[in-house]
Amino acid sequence: MQRFIDVANTLKNEGVSTRVISAALMTASGVYTTYTVAGNAGGLNESGVEKVTEAYRQSLQNIQRAKREEQGQ
Repeated sequence: MQRFIDVANTLKNEGVSTRVISAALMTASGVYTTYTVAGNAGGLNESGVEKVTEAYRQSLQNIQRAKREEQGQ
């Protein structure tokens, strides 16, 4: 994770918009997640998309919870 953040910060420091960087990271994650589930030749069906969406949701919720705990909230 830290290596991806380091690359993102390098791009930001080079003047790339953080919104563009975030979109690129999300797209790359989606492409790689699809690959890990379906391989090079396949794609996710609707239930697969729902499962991945739920996994992302849980990850974001965990991150937000950890951030609140760090801030003593």
